[in-house]
Amino acid sequence: MPTPQPLTIVVAINPSASFGKSRAVGPTVVARLRALGHTVTALEEPSFTRLVEVANRALAEKPDALVVVGGDGMVSLGVNLLATGTIPLGIIPSGTGNDMARGLGIPVGDTGAAIDVLVAALARPARAIDAGRIRHTDDSTGEPRTTWFASVLSAGFDAIVNERANTLRRPRGKSRYLVALAIELARLRPIRYRLVLDGVETVTDAALIAVGNNQSIGGGMRVTPDAVIDDGLFDVLVVTPLSRIAFLRVFPRVFAGTHLTDRRVTVHRAKTVRVEADSVAAYADGERVSLLPVDVEIVPGALYVLMP
Repeated sequence: MPTPQPLTIVVAINPSASFGKSRAVGPTVVARLRALGHTVTALEEPSFTRLVEVANRALAEKPDALVVVGGDGMVSLGVNLLATGTIPLGIIPSGTGNDMARGLGIPVGDTGAAIDVLVAALARPARAIDAGRIRHTDDSTGEPRTTWFASVLSAGFDAIVNERANTLRRPRGKSRYLVALAIELARLRPIRYRLVLDGVETVTDAALIAVGNNQSIGGGMRVTPDAVIDDGLFDVLVVTPLSRIAFLRVFPRVFAGTHLTDRRVTVHRAKTVRVEADSVAAYADGERVSLLPVDVEIVPGALYVLMP
């Protein structure tokens, strides 16, 4: 393995990782990088809001890389700090989803292997990939906002399940998502969308719409399995209304990415996407963005990443 030259690296650690089995991952990453001679600034803050503040100050010093330790929420934090800049993003996955790490080929569930990939990537030029820019309205203030994502934006049944899961206090982890899924499946109904792809408008009823730059959401659900992170296009998945029985038949196929052969599933490719619907929220990289409508555009080469 090549030995990288000493670098200045900022390591941002998930504030939720101070307990549980992932609490040792951040310190392990920091210790390994320092042992290799790098100058490391470790950011451990009590909240995401505070972490963003101190990370912004650290990035103003122009370090050689930002490494995030956590799941897709931490990736979202990193993407929104770095998009359109030149500082590369490194990822050590230790969350429940880790879909961006999967898409980049970074080992999931093996901290040592993920650190090895990071160390090797630091020794060579970072790779430029596309990112999605979302223009939307802040639900609280009504002010226009811009949010970036690197993986998938979803606005449909899966987003409704996410909304429900966020209201549940128990159980924790993936089980909470499954409980929310069961609750919302009983309320499954078509959603009327106005969808504009590269300026072409369609009004349609659907169960789910996903805008993919990467392939998966929710810890390996390959909603847009043919998406490519640097082709300058989104894969836009549209699933027409399904009965509960049909949903239960199609849903398991999403994990293998074989659902695209179902006649009720369509994929379009586009550079710009507008999604409108009543009382439906958009989620991007697993994080809530806002209620629809949202305007989304692909920005080629907007993000540098450290990957195999």
